[in-house]
Amino acid sequence: MTKMTEMHEIKQAERIQTSFINALEHKALVWLARRQPRWVTSDLLTVVGTVGAFLTGLGFYLTRFDIEWLWLSVVGLGINWYGDSLDGTLARVRNRQRPLYGYYLDHTVDCINEALMFVGAGLSPLVHLDMALAVFILYLVMTINVSINAHLKSEFRLTYAKLGPTEFRILIALGCLTVILFPSLAEYRMTISVAGHGGEFTMLDMLTFVIIALLTAIYISSVVSDARHYSRIDPPKKN
Repeated sequence: MTKMTEMHEIKQAERIQTSFINALEHKALVWLARRQPRWVTSDLLTVVGTVGAFLTGLGFYLTRFDIEWLWLSVVGLGINWYGDSLDGTLARVRNRQRPLYGYYLDHTVDCINEALMFVGAGLSPLVHLDMALAVFILYLVMTINVSINAHLKSEFRLTYAKLGPTEFRILIALGCLTVILFPSLAEYRMTISVAGHGGEFTMLDMLTFVIIALLTAIYISSVVSDARHYSRIDPPKKN
């Protein structure tokens, strides 16, 4: 083994995925991966995932003109799940893993995809831009935490509190479908004031607020737990 090869050899981090639908989703993804035509590659599926993210964001934005455009967001979420979840599974099923390239591309594209979706949502009349960006920021800091742990303890955690990307896609899709089926909810506004400051919030604003609170609690709990773990294995040096 050359020195160059040694420099590029990395230890695969253990994938930790304990979401509510993990077992069912895993079986579905393996079933789909085994039935993909040979011309379908992991890179192509990554592109498909990004197309889905773009359609999701575009659908949100177009609700400025007609609430029925939320159907495009729902379809986009499905396409995003298909490409984003299946690209890595396809590589593993075909034994074509590329740990360095795959890790870099996956995380880079994920950030782009989330930006497309959250900015699109924030530009719609359904969610305040600052709230959509708050969720995006939380996503980024949690991604950084996952990457740090993947490096320091070879642990790649895909889910927290049994919730993962798929569960959040389902939650957002259900919110969209609810607004489509009950259009009056798109017009619903609640005025909230705290210490003389406040404003009008939509139904999806409230759903977004729940997601922000949940992600914040999960992130803080994870950071405290990780810090304690590293403190135990790396205690202060005695003088």
